[in-house]
Amino acid sequence: MHVLVYLPLLIPALAAVAARPLAARLEPRQATWLLTVATVALSACSSAALALLVASAAARAPLLAVLGGYSQRVLRHGDPVSAVTGVAAAVLLTAGAVAVAVMARRRARALAESYRRAARLHAGEGIVVVPGPAIEAYALPGWPGRIVVSGRLLQVLDDRGREALLAHEQAHLAGRHHLFTTVAHLAAAANPLLLPLARAVDYTVERWADEHAARITGDRRLVAATIAQVALLATPRRRRMPAASLGMDHARARRVSVAWAGPVPRRVAALLAPPPPSRTLLLAAAGLAIAIAGASALQAARDLHALLELAGAIH
Repeated sequence: MHVLVYLPLLIPALAAVAARPLAARLEPRQATWLLTVATVALSACSSAALALLVASAAARAPLLAVLGGYSQRVLRHGDPVSAVTGVAAAVLLTAGAVAVAVMARRRARALAESYRRAARLHAGEGIVVVPGPAIEAYALPGWPGRIVVSGRLLQVLDDRGREALLAHEQAHLAGRHHLFTTVAHLAAAANPLLLPLARAVDYTVERWADEHAARITGDRRLVAATIAQVALLATPRRRRMPAASLGMDHARARRVSVAWAGPVPRRVAALLAPPPPSRTLLLAAAGLAIAIAGASALQAARDLHALLELAGAIH
């Protein structure tokens, strides 16, 4: 077990490095599903690996060995997990559980507030126009969801720009994108190494909505131009629900290199290029990495179970 148990802890670090290239190369819908599933699966595997390290170290404690009827000699020889490693794993596991609880509470409250606000808003065809000088637009999850747009923004955009804007926001509601981002960030709370994957999901749901708007309007350049225009005019605001806007909150990110630019320049560049193809081999490679993490955790659990049975029989 002492080798396999560490693989689920190593693979999330490798996945964090691969998250951004995957988000850029894969078709956005596929990337969103893959990255969300990967974040959840790798978080579960790494948590299981930490739990196994804790259990292995705890079983060798004199008191627990006596209570369990285990031979400490067999445990020390078969699984040399030190007490320090076990304590460190216990601290990380506890910290992860607390972080998930805090994140779950915060997201649940935000979602409940969103549903309450959506229920109070009276909309024509699901669209709520708010007065004032602000430049903003966002999808408000609810039952039903609402698209909230400032009147000032509608005045600034022409008919085609408004069509692109509303198609983008409608994609967020239809695809339940807030659920993808919520699940990914909850899973990443248990393992901070997975935060790049959760942030990549924030990006891919925006790209998913961009591609939907491009299909609806039939004009990729129009959607790119609308994103850039709104980003430049955007009113900074504090967003409570994730992945809800056309990307204007990222207008301040301006860098020269598109490869390392903020989300808006990357999204505009992607729309100015041909639609991303489906990459089966890349999906298969990512799936294989997830499968290896899961198989390693499962085999490590089997090894620990067999060792405990042997230690109990010899004792």
